[in-house]
Amino acid sequence: MSENMKYAVIRFAIIFILIALMFVGVLAKIVYTQTVERDKWLKIAEQQIKTNQVIPPTRGKIMDINGNLLAASLPQYEVRMDTRVEALHLGGDTLFYQYVDSMAAGLARIVGDRTEQEYRAIMVRAFKSKMAMARDIRLCKVRVNYVQKKEIQRLPLIRRGVYKSGVYFKDMHQRAKPYGSLASRTIGGIYPETGIGKAGLEKSFEEYLHGTEGLSTRQRVAGHMENIPVKEAEDGCDIVTTLDANLLDICEKALRSRLERTQADWGCCILMETHSGEIKAICNLDRTEDGHYTESFNHAVTRVEPGSTFKTIALMAALDDGKVDLYDTVRVYRRGWDYGAAHHTDAHPKDTVYTLRSALAISSNIALAKIITESYEKDAGKFINKLKRMGICDSVMSEIPGASNPRIEMPAKGDLVTLSKMSYGYSVELSPMQILTFYNGIANNGKMIRPILVKSIQREGEDIKTFSTETIKSSLCRKQTLEDIRLALHDVVWDNHLGTASVNPWGYRKAQSELVHIAGKTGTAQLFYKGHYRKDMHRMTFVGYFPEEAPEYTCICMIERPRNNGAYDAGMDCGTVVRQIAEKTMAYAGVYVLKNGELIFKKK
Repeated sequence: MSENMKYAVIRFAIIFILIALMFVGVLAKIVYTQTVERDKWLKIAEQQIKTNQVIPPTRGKIMDINGNLLAASLPQYEVRMDTRVEALHLGGDTLFYQYVDSMAAGLARIVGDRTEQEYRAIMVRAFKSKMAMARDIRLCKVRVNYVQKKEIQRLPLIRRGVYKSGVYFKDMHQRAKPYGSLASRTIGGIYPETGIGKAGLEKSFEEYLHGTEGLSTRQRVAGHMENIPVKEAEDGCDIVTTLDANLLDICEKALRSRLERTQADWGCCILMETHSGEIKAICNLDRTEDGHYTESFNHAVTRVEPGSTFKTIALMAALDDGKVDLYDTVRVYRRGWDYGAAHHTDAHPKDTVYTLRSALAISSNIALAKIITESYEKDAGKFINKLKRMGICDSVMSEIPGASNPRIEMPAKGDLVTLSKMSYGYSVELSPMQILTFYNGIANNGKMIRPILVKSIQREGEDIKTFSTETIKSSLCRKQTLEDIRLALHDVVWDNHLGTASVNPWGYRKAQSELVHIAGKTGTAQLFYKGHYRKDMHRMTFVGYFPEEAPEYTCICMIERPRNNGAYDAGMDCGTVVRQIAEKTMAYAGVYVLKNGELIFKKK
């Protein structure tokens, strides 16, 4: 072999060996990467992958008729720390222990829910923990607001970002109610984890309040992670209610004052504008274990046995069917009256004769039971159908979730007891809202309209949907029947000898007012407790409209189980509340003013 040939072979061999070594090196590197460095490169790969994130919209506001905020979203954050962040462990534990003291001091100063020592202890404990779940902790016991968040982000180490400090913020849904407990149950609330409405208007109008989520993609830009918007979030619409914050305040104060005086279990009050059906105020107060009152349940739309307020409805049916006349007489006895298996008694027992007008004024159970059974005992179905034709079963409040339907059922064949009990408000169930709606129809010249709680839905101040008055019944009854019923309701308040809401023997005015004329009806119902009706436990009601001459508002007050040293009086307890509301509402509406002690009417 020539020298040139030998040289070529050697050169080829060297090149081949080099290529082989490089190939082996590449294989070795692949194996090393797939085994020893696998976790490191997987983490880097995850940081390079674009991830989509939802951009939450701002929930819409709930406002009163004057634009005052009843509910609005406020940004709040949960402060958390993930001590598993790799940067904290570089060089052992140097970085963590270098800054843990300054972080603890800063959090104690800004948030103040823990001491500096407590903050340091929980961070160190999480840092040293071997359990993965125990290393991702909630730093602050309370949520922080936007200003506090910005201050925390400026603390040493934390200002380097989440990948260096491990500190991050979790958005939490928080609804603020500037007027506190006013109409709180009606406004409702949201689930803090999801921001979805769970009760009241918040739930009913979730579709509008929630808004539409946006979308962003998280990717590395110029060496750090950024959220790049793909689709902007669309904020929720605003709900404009018919409520008036000033009238809410008037109603709640009047109701709360009476509840605190009587130490009742609960009370509710609703104020409706007569001609529009707009609910101007709605209050629900329950007694807590410590004797205070707070909004915790919506009694206004929950059905109960209405007691004597149902007598007006029963009497209207009999009058309108031509079964009786307002001045027909009924004899009652002190000992009561037996009908079938039922024994009927009066709250004001006496041997006397009432006209039906005076029987309603004094709220005689016996008189109403007698005229209803005599009129309908051969055909109870005719009485039930008459009630339904008057619209009492259609008065449902659809804007509040869980609102009860009325319960007015057909008595079984031969059941004389149920019919006689129904005449004065037992064996039937109506919510305070439904009772109010019917009486509002009486005040509104016989036209019964559905209650309205929401006036409009707005986006950026412009109406996108409005709600108007809906008529349930254009006429409750004949014109003469309506006039007769109004006369009887006038006597309930203004007949000082018979009226259950007039004056007491010591001259105290119940629903009577020197400033505004009120007409209405009291109601008292024994509570059904542990299988029987209790004579020492009552539900009191007064429902009325004012001014009587030209009604502008209808109001109901219901109080459950007042404890007046054993005494109970619907006119005293509930009539007083409605009177106080009526006087202040008329003053607020500008109907009259007091000047130098003299009453000056500005409009009729």
